[in-house]
Amino acid sequence: METTRILLVRHGQSQGNAERRFGGHSPTPLSELGLRQAEATARALTVENVTAIYSSDLLRAVQTAEPLARETKLEIKRTGALRERSIGRMEGLTFEDAAEAFPEEYAALLRRDFEHVLLGGESYRQLLDRAASELDRAIAEHRGGTIAVFSHTGTICILALHLMGALDAPNLRPVWVSSANCGVTRFEIQHGGLIRVLNVNDTRHLADI
Repeated sequence: METTRILLVRHGQSQGNAERRFGGHSPTPLSELGLRQAEATARALTVENVTAIYSSDLLRAVQTAEPLARETKLEIKRTGALRERSIGRMEGLTFEDAAEAFPEEYAALLRRDFEHVLLGGESYRQLLDRAASELDRAIAEHRGGTIAVFSHTGTICILALHLMGALDAPNLRPVWVSSANCGVTRFEIQHGGLIRVLNVNDTRHLADI
């Protein structure tokens, strides 16, 4: 049976992560640790016969994808559809400052309110619409291959839940799938209908960093 493999890869540690700031759509680069994580991730994924590389167009995701692109000689397909959720007026703030300045928005973020549109930003529903559509197009275009998708913790959570069908219910519970920096979540789509979750947030390749 024909199968397509999906590798959802969170970017390496960014400068914003290191400073405990909300990244959102900001162009924060990888930290020194993040660059090492990206290289280790590329070494781990070169044995997985990746046939296509997609990335959020934000700097921290592209920088994480670049080592694998060099190893595989594949082009990085950059797209804004795979960006992190826009968090509007909280973007760039530390977690503590965001909680103090925008307590209602911060609380909505913490409770994973799926429909809440953040001030100046977007909802998880809007994130789902853009990111899932892009992933579905990638699967259709690279059917039978292995697709590496470099993105962000919120986007990867939403895409994982989308692949598992957990976002199809009319009333959604607040469920969260965590991804560490450069954690890899693997799915196998069997085109007869079965979708297998192979692993979630695999960080074994980072053990020596």
